[in-house]
Amino acid sequence: MANELIKCPECGAEFPLSQAISHDLEIAIAKKYEKTIKELKDETQKSVESKEKEITERYEKEQKRLEEKSRREKEDALKQLEVEMKHIEEYAKKRAKEALDIEIKDLREMLAERDKKLIESQKAELELRRKQRELEEKEKTIELEMMRKVDEERRKILESAQKNFEDQHRLKDAEKDKQLADMCRQIEDLKRKAEQGSQKMQGEVLELELEQLLKNEFLFDDINSVSSGIKGADIIQIVKTQTGRECGKILWETKRAKNWSDEWLQKLKDNQRSAKADLAVIVSETLPKGLHHFRQIETVWVTDIPSAISLGLALRTLLIQINKAREIETGKEEKKEVVYNYLMGIEFRNRVQAIMEAFIAMKKDLDSEKRAMESIWSKRDKQIEKVVLNIAGMRGDLEGIVGASLPSIKLLELPSVNEAD
Repeated sequence: MANELIKCPECGAEFPLSQAISHDLEIAIAKKYEKTIKELKDETQKSVESKEKEITERYEKEQKRLEEKSRREKEDALKQLEVEMKHIEEYAKKRAKEALDIEIKDLREMLAERDKKLIESQKAELELRRKQRELEEKEKTIELEMMRKVDEERRKILESAQKNFEDQHRLKDAEKDKQLADMCRQIEDLKRKAEQGSQKMQGEVLELELEQLLKNEFLFDDINSVSSGIKGADIIQIVKTQTGRECGKILWETKRAKNWSDEWLQKLKDNQRSAKADLAVIVSETLPKGLHHFRQIETVWVTDIPSAISLGLALRTLLIQINKAREIETGKEEKKEVVYNYLMGIEFRNRVQAIMEAFIAMKKDLDSEKRAMESIWSKRDKQIEKVVLNIAGMRGDLEGIVGASLPSIKLLELPSVNEAD
C-alpha cells in the first residue's frame, strides 16, 4: 500500500502515496508555524509599543514636574530678590549724599587698583612663563651636560682601567675586582649627582608655578618668595581684605620628592614660628600613606598639587572670619586664646575639610555631566546644602566665642513676620 503510485492531476507525474502524504503534512506544519511566528511577532510588537508609550508618558510627566518645580523655585527667588531690593532701596535713601559719594569714590579707586593689579598679574604671568621656559631649557641643558660628563668620566675611567690593566696585568684578581668596584661607585655617584640637580630644578619650577597661581587667585593678598635665609619654606602669603587690612599669614612649602618624609612637618613648624605665620601648608606630589587630596597633620596642612588653590581659598576665608571676630573683642586675652585654640583645634580642621570635600565633590560632578540631569541636580543640591550647613555651623562657633556682636548674615537668619507675609 505504501508503495502504491498515484498520478499528479496537474503535471501527470507519478510518485508514491507516502511521499504525497508527507508533503501535505510539511505544508500544513509550515503554515501553522508561520502563523504562530506571526502571532508572536504581533504580540511582541504590541508589547514594545505599549512599553514605549508608557515610558514616553512617564518621561513627559516627570519633565513637566521638573519644569514646574524649576518655575516655582525661580518665582520664589524673584520674590525674595524683590524683598531684598526693597530693603536695600529704603536703606540707600536714608544714607547721606556725602557718604554715598565717598563710597562710590572708594569703589572706583578699588576697581582701578584691581585693574592695575590684574594688569600687573598678567605681566607677571608672562614673565613667569618666560622664566619657566628658560628653566626648562636650562634643565634640559644641565641634564644633557651631566650625561655628557658621566659618559666622559666613564670613558676616562674605562681607559684608565684598561691602561692600568695592561701596565699591571700581573696584579692579583682581588685587586682587579676592587678597582672595578671603585669605578662602578664613581659612576653611580655621578649619576646620583645628575639626578639631584634635575630634582632641584623641578622643585624650583613647581615653586614658581604655585606662586603665580596664588597671585592670580588672590589679587588683594601679598604673595612673595621666602628669602633663602628661611630654610624649608618657599612662599609667604599675607592675607588681606579688599580694604588692605591684614588678617594673617600662610606659609607655603613645595615638595617634588619621590618619597614622603615626616621630618618636613617639624621643619615647617619651626619655620612657621620664625616667620610668625598663622598657618603652614605643604604642597607635595607624594602624600603620606593613606592620605587623599589634603589633611591637617600635626597642625600643618598637607595637600596635593590639584587641591592646593581650593585649600588656600578655604584657609584664607577662615582667617578673615577669625580676624573679624578678633577685632570685635580687641583687648580680651581670653577671647584671643579661645580663637587661637579654635584655629588649631580638630573642629576647625573638620570645618575646612568638610568645605573642601564639598568643593572637590562638586568639581567631580561637573566632570561627569554625561549622567542623568535629575541625578546631578539632586546631588548638587545635597552638596550645596552641606556647604551652607558647614558655613552656618562655623558662624555659630564664632558667635559662641565672640557673642552677639558678630555682624549678622541675613540669609542665615529666620525671616521676620512681615517678610513671611
